Amino acid sequence: MAMIQTILFPVKDVEKAKAVYTALLGAAPSVESPYYVGFDSEGQHIGLVPNGSTNGPACYRHVDDLEAGLDALLKAGATIAQEPKEVGNGRTVASVLDVDGNEIGLIQDRH
Repeated sequence: MAMIQTILFPVKDVEKAKAVYTALLGAAPSVESPYYVGFDSEGQHIGLVPNGSTNGPACYRHVDDLEAGLDALLKAGATIAQEPKEVGNGRTVASVLDVDGNEIGLIQDRH
């Protein structure tokens, strides 16, 4: 498994949030669509998700085997928040809730 590289923030107003994160990171978004805005800065990906979960930010770990990573988290006591789902460009994501209800995500890219 690789390190946590992606953090997704749920936002109510993507345009206002985009301005704040552009100022914070000193760079324009690398990805912009009506359903997602992403920034890449110093090896970290910060995503803004309009109308996303209200649980706060979710950290995503990039993995080579999503199913194995998900299985390990479930065996350790996490519960499914989002079943594995293809989101385009060969990327599959899934997320769990830890024992305190914090969202943890996994991302697998087909190489």
